[in-house]
Amino acid sequence: MSSEKIIGIDLGTTNSCVAVLEGGKPVIIESSEGSRLTPSVVAFTPRGERIVGQVAKRQAITNPERTVMSVKRKMGSNLRRSIDGAAYSPEQFSAMILQKMKTDAEAYLNGPISKAVITVPAYFNDAQRQATRDAGQIAGLEVMRIINEPTASALAYGLNKLTMPTSILVFDLGGGTFDVSILQVNEGVFEVKATSGNNKLGGDDFDRCVMDWLKSEFLTETGVDISNDLYALSRLREAAENAKIELSTTLQSDIYLPFIAANDTGPKHLRRTLTRATFDELTQHLIEATLGPLQAAMDDAKLSPDAIGHIVMVGGSTRIPAVQETIKHYFGREPNKAINPEEAVALGAAIQAGILSGEVQDVLLLDVIPLSLGIETAGELFTRIIDRNTTIPTSRTMNFTTSDDSQTSVEIHVLQGERELAKHNVSLAKFYLTGIPRAPRGIPKIDVTFEVDADGILRCSAVDGATGISKQIVVKRTVGLNPDDVKRMQKEAEEHQEQDQELKDQISTKIKAESMLVEAKRTLNKYANQLDKIFVEKVKDAADKLSASLGTGAEHPEIKTLVAALDASLLDLGRAIYSQSQEHLPRMDRSNYDQTELEEGPAKTEAESLSSGQGSGQSSSGSGLMDWTDSTQ
Repeated sequence: MSSEKIIGIDLGTTNSCVAVLEGGKPVIIESSEGSRLTPSVVAFTPRGERIVGQVAKRQAITNPERTVMSVKRKMGSNLRRSIDGAAYSPEQFSAMILQKMKTDAEAYLNGPISKAVITVPAYFNDAQRQATRDAGQIAGLEVMRIINEPTASALAYGLNKLTMPTSILVFDLGGGTFDVSILQVNEGVFEVKATSGNNKLGGDDFDRCVMDWLKSEFLTETGVDISNDLYALSRLREAAENAKIELSTTLQSDIYLPFIAANDTGPKHLRRTLTRATFDELTQHLIEATLGPLQAAMDDAKLSPDAIGHIVMVGGSTRIPAVQETIKHYFGREPNKAINPEEAVALGAAIQAGILSGEVQDVLLLDVIPLSLGIETAGELFTRIIDRNTTIPTSRTMNFTTSDDSQTSVEIHVLQGERELAKHNVSLAKFYLTGIPRAPRGIPKIDVTFEVDADGILRCSAVDGATGISKQIVVKRTVGLNPDDVKRMQKEAEEHQEQDQELKDQISTKIKAESMLVEAKRTLNKYANQLDKIFVEKVKDAADKLSASLGTGAEHPEIKTLVAALDASLLDLGRAIYSQSQEHLPRMDRSNYDQTELEEGPAKTEAESLSSGQGSGQSSSGSGLMDWTDSTQ
């Protein structure tokens, strides 16, 4: 059993979170900025620096064209986002977020981290799961398990709490995706019975409704259309999100955005009051859209509302009062609020990590595939091989034959979905079985086997019964990242990590330089007239050179050398102070010698500088208005 910690990561649409098991209990790891949640935002500054998290989100309004948000919705696609002439895939942006989570975890645990459990929406298809695994690999993580978000939440809720057999319904409405999962829990076994969802429904859509309302109101009042103004839209997006959050606890939110636009008559300001009633009206269709997947999961599990023992609300968007009222009305009782909806997924991922490492005993997780898997057959029909909500890992073989006389090869078109026609489902892969002996149609016997592992990732094989000729593949996206792509991106990510560390060193050196200059000035003011001039002039000279280099924007190595020189001169000055206090300064006793100031003053100044200066040096990223292009075009 390995002693290395495995972390659990909730890679979210709006925010991400990382946790680890300590003493048998999952613990949230705070970010370097001191927050329990890290915005899933990546940005590039005009200087080409990459920033991730809170710092990236803060600058999104002024830098929208280089900021990326909600990238999770693009996972598994072939879209690319071009920034400063470089094209990035969704996996790369997600890897940047994961890399920050990894770095924060390493700082907390005071050691390297190389393994992680990463969560995905239950309704993610195979391509999206593969993309998430690729992102983890690019970030330098061995992805030990891909786990469904609602399942992770159920683990966090039910571990050591549920002693009697019961059922849990997890209603997970996050920033960009929506899932419903129903689990049966009995003596440490968490068995998923059904899952359903919508990967295009979440908090972002609620924000967009408010944005559209604000744009319409502003157009009506001023005649100015800000629909194509990136900077105005960035401000609208932030205001809409803040209003949505406020309305979870208040009945109205005042929105004021001065100087958001201008026309011939001058600058225009946006001022509106959004009531909870208006918000509910604007977003009613989104609330109603959650009921279809909810009912589908209940039907698949063959359970009535009364049979659900615990209703667990997960995801920040479940804080919306109308969402809670809808669930209360459906089940006839209040949902459970004993677990933090933003942190539950990461906590569950950490528990799953503990199960894999052996820290958590007597807990078994049985998950399911969210969508049926099958192949295209004659007439462009979709033939299911593994049905949705089948417990994983699983394997199934079905027999097929040729559709034409003398056919020597067959195409295996792998699909995922619930529609009856192949073209209406998601294409996962195509491969060919060749070398089949010529025979009348219907004579060859071809066995097609689907194997789904514990991560929900698919492997396919086809075997000709007469000759034993076979073909096997691990399903990858039709156009996506190959192993060489992943290795190249992983190298790029490592290079950026070195750059990020270098940037951090530069900022730390500058902060130390400014702190030492303050220390030097204070020390000279207090003791210069009482000491040998040679020590005083040495400090003055070193301080002047360092101050000048900071003023001219000198390179890091030069500043570092000058910092070392000032440090050495201050050390000599300190020795002289202590020496002469015994021989030449008999009156310098404790009454006029501020020991606390000497010992604590500089350190406190440096700590305060680090606190305020750290933000500009942190890696962060964000994106609001993404101009994505399809790499297949």
